[in-house]
Amino acid sequence: MPMPKAALIATHGVMRRDAARGAILLHPTDFVLNEGERATITGPSGSGKSVFLRTLALLDPCDAGYVTWRGERIARTGIPAYRRRVAYIAQRPAMLDGSVEDNLRYPYLLKAYRDVRFDREIAMRLAEAAGRGADFLDKFASDLSGGEAQIAALVRVLQLAFDVLLLDEPTASLDPASARSIEALVDAWFAAHAGRAFIWVSHDPAQALRVATRHLTMNAGVLGDREASA
Repeated sequence: MPMPKAALIATHGVMRRDAARGAILLHPTDFVLNEGERATITGPSGSGKSVFLRTLALLDPCDAGYVTWRGERIARTGIPAYRRRVAYIAQRPAMLDGSVEDNLRYPYLLKAYRDVRFDREIAMRLAEAAGRGADFLDKFASDLSGGEAQIAALVRVLQLAFDVLLLDEPTASLDPASARSIEALVDAWFAAHAGRAFIWVSHDPAQALRVATRHLTMNAGVLGDREASA
């Protein structure tokens, strides 16, 4: 009999309002993401998908409710540790001047990651999972295409061995070939460790079916589980 999956992130009645207008952006939401889950969220633009992901990442404060990590409520002092386990990846990554490797080394200059060191071999394996060759790390960031910049930004995150990825439409502005490279890279990261999980916000229903086994919808700030409602 298979062991039950452990809960990683859970929300308990989290709710968000627009600070200026007072309109509800995210209705009170209870949600659990378990180890080993690959989830997608689809829905119309402006429906609250990004609001929900940013709330999970603790980038924006809740107006009600709270988020837990492995069953424990996250205190303000615990947010830095939480962010070492849970990564939020935006649609348009910011790249620094210099080479791809310079960009990959940057996180290790930050206080939060001074206990770990950059490993070029790990970075190369991740780049290869996205179909990039041995010279990719030596390219200048200014010479990268949009797809290559997104790959570099994703490698910059994945090398840090997060447990959860919160992917906010990472392929929305990419061509189909680049989108498939991103999908392959995330798949390789997921397969490398049984306890990992991700939530992928996508505007593409076909992509949502390809990359995930759990399919959620967002409509006017209400999160729904398509499987649960089927």
